[in-house]
Amino acid sequence: MKLFDKKTSLDTVRLGIFVVVTTIATALLAVTIGNISFNATTKYRAVFTDVVGLNKGDDIRIAGVRVGQVDKIAIYQDKYAMVTFSVDSDQSVDTTTRATLRYRNLVGNRYIALTEGVGGGTRMKKNGIIDKDRTAPALDLSVLFNGFKPLFTALTPADVNQFAFEVIKVLQGEGGTIESLLARTASLTSTLADSDQVIGDLITNLTSTLQIVSQRQQNFSQLLVNLQQFITGLSQDINPILGSLGSINSLNTKTAGLLQQTRVPLKADLDRLRTVSTTLDDTQAIWVKTLQFMPEKLQTMTRTAQYGSWFNFFLCGFDGNVTLPLGTRIPVSYDNNSARCAK
Repeated sequence: MKLFDKKTSLDTVRLGIFVVVTTIATALLAVTIGNISFNATTKYRAVFTDVVGLNKGDDIRIAGVRVGQVDKIAIYQDKYAMVTFSVDSDQSVDTTTRATLRYRNLVGNRYIALTEGVGGGTRMKKNGIIDKDRTAPALDLSVLFNGFKPLFTALTPADVNQFAFEVIKVLQGEGGTIESLLARTASLTSTLADSDQVIGDLITNLTSTLQIVSQRQQNFSQLLVNLQQFITGLSQDINPILGSLGSINSLNTKTAGLLQQTRVPLKADLDRLRTVSTTLDDTQAIWVKTLQFMPEKLQTMTRTAQYGSWFNFFLCGFDGNVTLPLGTRIPVSYDNNSARCAK
């Protein structure tokens, strides 16, 4: 019994150690992934003309070192963006500090870089505002890279990524020199020259495409007009469309429930329908003949019911057999020779 109690206590200790170590490791992992800092921080605000791509939790950096994070992004004066961010209290943010929105990578992640301005300044107070005159939005990569489209068409994806990243770094002042950028451009231009045949074919194909578009200019213009009208109509009906989404969702839910309830009976009906189809196919000659003679029969039946809601019949003759109890069959026939029965 004592040996059992000793083993149980040892297992409990081991379990406790395992739980403590796992908890500490999980906490460290959460702190690392979430960029959680336990330093004292001070909140500031900055007014930007454009913060596309910036999200809550993105970095605040000074000289490339992370010193804080974005806490909140809101509309300011109906045309600007107010970014609230926290910076470690031991970092100096003064009245000349500039805030620049920069690209962290080619995926589109951003961060805010704080740099010293010209001239001396005093330390900003808590919740102080960096005016829009001392902020700058991120580079417009769409405009930048559109100018390099002819170059990119003849390059491998790896070369394009390397060149684009170096362009961003140089233009943002984060490293590299113009000489290195030009050297890289020269290398890419050599690659482009090696692909002269590919570029020639591309230009030829593009010329053919433009000629086709030119020949159908009127249709193309009408297409653009119709598309513009369609987009305008959607814009005008945005509120009804959004309002109907709830009803559509409810309809989908009810329809799904209805289908679920009718699945078994529907399957049985389909099986019976298969049987009916087979029977109709087997008796095709019969019902086709019936349909052919149906107009004449309906016309005859209509005449017999023309005196009221009953049918009038006149017996002109019949043929048949009568079977007696002993099995003897006696033929029976009747013929009416009146004028009405004359053929």
